[in-house]
Amino acid sequence: MDGPFFTFGTFHNANANAYSFVWMEDRYEWINSLAHLYILNCPLTQKRNASREVLVGRLAGVKLEDDNGIPLYRQLVDQLSTRIRSGALPSGYKLPPTRELAKDLNIHRNTVVRAFEELSALGFVKSMVGRGTFVADVEEAPIRYTETLDVPQRSLPWDTLVSQATELETVQKIRRISQQVRHREWYNLARMEPPVSLFPVERFRHCIDHVLRTQKGKALRYAPREGLERLRTLLVDQLATKGIPVRVEDVMITTGSQQGLDLVARALLDPGDTILMQTATYTGALGVFSASGARSIGVPGDDDGPSIEFLHRLNTNRVKGFYLMPDVCNPTGVCISEKKREKIIEWSHERGIPLIEDDYASDMELDDELPPPALRALDPEVIYMGTFSKKLIPALRVGYLICPQAFHKRILPMKHAMDLGTSVLIQQALAEFLERGYMRAHLKQILPEYKKRRDALEASLTENLPEEITWNHPKRGPLLWLKLPQYISPEEAFEEARREGVLVNPSSLHEATNQRGPNGLRLVFLHEEPERLHEAGKRLGQALKRLCQRVPVSATNGERAFNGI
Repeated sequence: MDGPFFTFGTFHNANANAYSFVWMEDRYEWINSLAHLYILNCPLTQKRNASREVLVGRLAGVKLEDDNGIPLYRQLVDQLSTRIRSGALPSGYKLPPTRELAKDLNIHRNTVVRAFEELSALGFVKSMVGRGTFVADVEEAPIRYTETLDVPQRSLPWDTLVSQATELETVQKIRRISQQVRHREWYNLARMEPPVSLFPVERFRHCIDHVLRTQKGKALRYAPREGLERLRTLLVDQLATKGIPVRVEDVMITTGSQQGLDLVARALLDPGDTILMQTATYTGALGVFSASGARSIGVPGDDDGPSIEFLHRLNTNRVKGFYLMPDVCNPTGVCISEKKREKIIEWSHERGIPLIEDDYASDMELDDELPPPALRALDPEVIYMGTFSKKLIPALRVGYLICPQAFHKRILPMKHAMDLGTSVLIQQALAEFLERGYMRAHLKQILPEYKKRRDALEASLTENLPEEITWNHPKRGPLLWLKLPQYISPEEAFEEARREGVLVNPSSLHEATNQRGPNGLRLVFLHEEPERLHEAGKRLGQALKRLCQRVPVSATNGERAFNGI
């Protein structure tokens, strides 16, 4: 369970009255100190309803609430700082002693001590040994300008100044769709983000607080270019459990895996070069590679992975890499078989073309069935990248890139030039999170929930979809791929679903530039609750049934005519 750790019990006094007690070890508030024993002076059968309000004096009206979700010390800080700003507590006013205020508010003295420490850090109070705590002189920021300057209205010709990269078709597709889906409550099957309710807020808060208390200013410096050795060592240990042998010096911490993609594109590709990818692929990769001036070529395949025959027929002049998501392709969910992985590696060495492995869905096994060995486990020349966005917290913006040393030494200076290093504070907090074993506990919590959500969506699709539309059961990862018949346009399906209040990703968003990819819709089951996923499946079924009924039947072969995009 997230948050403070509690153990409850009872004892009896000489008069045989039962009293409750709670042993609380709050790792956030009392790191490196003994746990505290609280004796609540009330019979077990009596509901605790103590007053938390100051009734007299200048602090009269200060009131704390147990059930509003805000820590008591933070409520006290907010109320006292408001009174200091307003002048209700003037400069030089002596605050009550911590024991006295704690007694008035019916809280532990340490809560008041922590509130006073926070107020002191914010500059609202100052403490003098032997004298007490006093309201400080609070200086408001000076107002530099009292009048609005009369600035002439002029503009630069921005339409002619911006780079052609801003007008790339991959960017425009996403922009067009995002403009269509604003200002409405949706059943969102397009959002590739864990739900806020499953974020380990309290555990991560414990880790950040511990880092700040123990590392102090060291946690706020610039980071080493390659990332903290502590975190990189933990990642090496973690990857070893997946059968991926890696040295610490091979690991580079990136500001999200998206930066890893951008670094690889900058280091490998010149304008006019070619990058290979699966015919339906990650939109973020399409955007990054297109912005580099490279041409993307989709490699067709099936449910087993890319076509090896196509790769051998392909003219690989100016081909600089092959970008793959072997375990769970986004958007199709395809898992490349071990046999094809081995053949792709053989082809890579025959043609001298590096493989770029994106393991974005690492550890997201929903059916207790492990994927085949990673490409990097089969070949140390593979460029491997991972992220914590899908399985932990997107806002961390922490990813990692593992490269052969010959490439690593070229890419590291580029990483430093881009951002001067990924946040030390976040890296230290993540390392603390991993060392404490919180990641294992988090995965045990979220994976059953994701499985429940997947099952709810599949059950609804089974009940509501027309028989012409099929999908493969997703064994891992955050998404499900609906295979549309060729006579149904994915963008038309997107529009019809939108009319029903359901957001999906049409396959046209994910297509490489040289050819049309598989016809389908990507459905993400991470974000919505099971009940809403069931309703979304029902609405999507209604939308797709209308499309199937609307298409005329060909007189020649009994198949429905193709409508196109």
